[in-house]
Amino acid sequence: MAEPGLIAGFDAGQTHTSCRVSDACSGEMLGEGQGPGVCHLAAADGPARFCQALQVSLAQARLHLPHTGTPLLAAGIGASGIEVGSSVQELGRQLAAAALQLPLERLVVTGDERTALRGAMGNQQGGAGILVISGTGSIAVGRNGENREHRCGGWGWLLDGSGSAMDIGHDALMASVRMSDGRDRDTALRHTLWSALAVGSAQELKALVVQADFGPAGFARLAPYVDQLAEAGDAEAMTIIERSGAGLADLVAGVAAALGLSSPRVAAVGGAITHLGMLQRAWCAELAARLPEATLVAPHRDACHGALLMAGDLLTNSADAPGGSARCA
Repeated sequence: MAEPGLIAGFDAGQTHTSCRVSDACSGEMLGEGQGPGVCHLAAADGPARFCQALQVSLAQARLHLPHTGTPLLAAGIGASGIEVGSSVQELGRQLAAAALQLPLERLVVTGDERTALRGAMGNQQGGAGILVISGTGSIAVGRNGENREHRCGGWGWLLDGSGSAMDIGHDALMASVRMSDGRDRDTALRHTLWSALAVGSAQELKALVVQADFGPAGFARLAPYVDQLAEAGDAEAMTIIERSGAGLADLVAGVAAALGLSSPRVAAVGGAITHLGMLQRAWCAELAARLPEATLVAPHRDACHGALLMAGDLLTNSADAPGGSARCA
């Protein structure tokens, strides 16, 4: 009989970290806390920030508990920048074990897209399905009935942002300079974007986008303008949005092919796919053309919940193993 205790799920992003704790026996959610964000573990301050994010968010979650001394039995952690099977993932496991004072076999440390997938699909059909994420960046990740997972995209904004808000903004600014120097017909797209950025020439635009603080977020914040222009009938904006919708469908089709999923459940999350109406319609149309047997579903829960499910699996698998003990009385 195992000692009663807690399991924790972490969603560690670049801006903040969320932690939820639940009762290991009943699954009842007991508390939630917030902590600072993380950066890539290969960065000079990466390990320290990762450990601080886990410890602070867990401490905040524990404030809601009636008994603050209840032991932590297992944890699932989804973190930005963790590549499955990499040395960075192993470093994350070692750091988390020390920060949370848990044995390695009671820890799952993985990419936040994997915990988001688990949260979105829940335990239905063994968690099989595909999640596409379109925010500043984009990625699709899926799982089949044999618990095999595969991802497409998500290789960083300098290499791969198909279907993301960053890509939409970047493509639109590329179109604007073609319009500016006479290669393409001028449309409202250039005037709208240049006004939003307070620039009056291609030279000023070039100087702006190379600034260190512009980056992917600078491009991404232009995506709503492009979506609105597409809605209004701007031909260039419509082309960009349709291309991005096709890019998202390509990500899902790639995952489906790799995992042998002919009729997958597909969920979509992220600021771009959630809030940009024309992009949402374009991607749905492309998905129907590429994977007509796919079923669009609403996400069951979020990435933090997915991390909690992974933590619970660790205890279940431990109890089921030869010589294991029951989780609860």
